[in-house]
Amino acid sequence: MSGQVLDYSVLVVGSGSIGRRHLRNLRKIGIQHLAACDADQERLAPMVTELNVKPFSDFDEALASIKPELVFICTPPIFHVPQALKAVRVNAHVFIEKPLSHTLDAVAELITEAESRRRVVQVGYNLRFHPGLLKVKQLVDEGTIGRVLWAYAEVGQYLPDWRPWQDYRQSYTARRDLGGGIILDGSHELDYVIWLLGRPIELICMAGKVSNLIVNVEDCATILLRFENGTQADIHMDFVQRGYARLCKLAGEKGTIVWDYSKSEVQIFRADGAGWETISYEFDPNQTYIAEVEHFLARVTCEDASLVSLKESYQTLQVALAAHCASQRRKVICIDYK
Repeated sequence: MSGQVLDYSVLVVGSGSIGRRHLRNLRKIGIQHLAACDADQERLAPMVTELNVKPFSDFDEALASIKPELVFICTPPIFHVPQALKAVRVNAHVFIEKPLSHTLDAVAELITEAESRRRVVQVGYNLRFHPGLLKVKQLVDEGTIGRVLWAYAEVGQYLPDWRPWQDYRQSYTARRDLGGGIILDGSHELDYVIWLLGRPIELICMAGKVSNLIVNVEDCATILLRFENGTQADIHMDFVQRGYARLCKLAGEKGTIVWDYSKSEVQIFRADGAGWETISYEFDPNQTYIAEVEHFLARVTCEDASLVSLKESYQTLQVALAAHCASQRRKVICIDYK
């Protein structure tokens, strides 16, 4: 799709790091009619200069003025669903950065509105487009290691290192009032574990603030999941560890799969005596963001089935919020999918 001229009118709401990434990628893949909205016009100014996007400071004004066909919502989680509802109600297709929201409020309404108007709403879980995890998904679906008995996933990095040009204390990740905390911001791991293994039926979670960082949210969490077929999974996420860690391990009846983001490889151990096999791949981190946007555009034009449906992202949100509940109550929570 890159290099084509795509005749869509697109509005990107929010010009933080992920908003700027989407603006650049949308221009790169051929979007010509590109506008951006941010109440902080100083933050938006570099994108106006670099990409010649049409600037707005008010979301309602932007919707009314350009009548976008596609809206990308890159604001803090507390704004996601209200802004998505407004966009869908003017018949725009909507791409929402993860997480879908910080609460279940009005998400069912958004699903109903999107379905009744036949609008695509996709959430930005770009790791589903990562070549390593795509290979893991293929191996699991093909039964390479048999039934998965146990899985482990981890993500961690020191929050001030995420966006070193920004005061971390002002990021939504650090602030409860904006829908932050590692469980929601680290929900990629929840999403892809559910993608690989199916919906969990119960969980327990230990989460809290363990560092001296100036945040009012949990900075470390460990979530234990149980699935209907008996499979268990451990998910650890934090924004306190130095360096960067992202990996997963799946132990099956016939072998083991290990994926390590930093090594750009998938390892497979086969219990039939073949031992370990390593599959390496080339990887450009930005390509996962381009791939998810191209998938979104393909869904809009009915060229492709959904890899990241709104209902699946709703399930991921329900699991994340159940983890919050389990941590607060210090008890096992049976997940009641709405």
